[in-house]
Amino acid sequence: MTAALFLGFVLITAAFILWLAALYLPRRTSTGLFVTLPAWLVYVGVLGYLGVIRRPDLRPPGIVFIFLPALLFVIVVLVRSPAGGRIALAIPLWILLGMQCFRIGVELFLHQLWKDGLAPKMLTFLGANVDIYIGLTAPLIAWLSRNGNAGRRLSLFWNVLGLLVLANVVIRAVLTTPGPLNLIHSEIPNRAIGTFPFMFIPGFFVPLAVALHVLSIRALLQRQLTPPEVIRN
Repeated sequence: MTAALFLGFVLITAAFILWLAALYLPRRTSTGLFVTLPAWLVYVGVLGYLGVIRRPDLRPPGIVFIFLPALLFVIVVLVRSPAGGRIALAIPLWILLGMQCFRIGVELFLHQLWKDGLAPKMLTFLGANVDIYIGLTAPLIAWLSRNGNAGRRLSLFWNVLGLLVLANVVIRAVLTTPGPLNLIHSEIPNRAIGTFPFMFIPGFFVPLAVALHVLSIRALLQRQLTPPEVIRN
């Protein structure tokens, strides 16, 4: 039941992203996303289904085949390219910020995975993972971002904090996974990270959170350099 609900959560989130792309982005950009996002989900799904991610004997570890291309995409497309800046300004800032509330759902699933014996307690909101508070405060930050410079400065700080919080849980997740990177020995190994369909947590939801933070930061910084009458969001 947990797996079916989680897979539904993945598909609903992906569909919402594509809907936003069709609504706000230029046709060429949205068409590219309509091709690349499903292809990426299939790629991650195949790796998880075939057990590539959870194999402890692989060198490099299977998780690298997810994190490396996702990191390259964020750096090359969202951080450095002009296209990332255009996307950041095309989608209203409050939507980029408010969408981080999806992390509440991810944390609830992680809690259930701990109860099912697939993830250690430290990866839940009962342990060392405070990521759920980023999700809970996302609607408030989205509202405050529309209230002058003070709200935007708070939003910028919140985004940086969100990246640090995400880094905390990602590092712990990787270091509690069976294999060569298992440097933190928890009461339960993190088997969820390589189990279908839960490998979509590192393969989809983590990159999504990073992408939203990066786009929000770019939007906030660009708004400081753009005359107010040009910004309509």
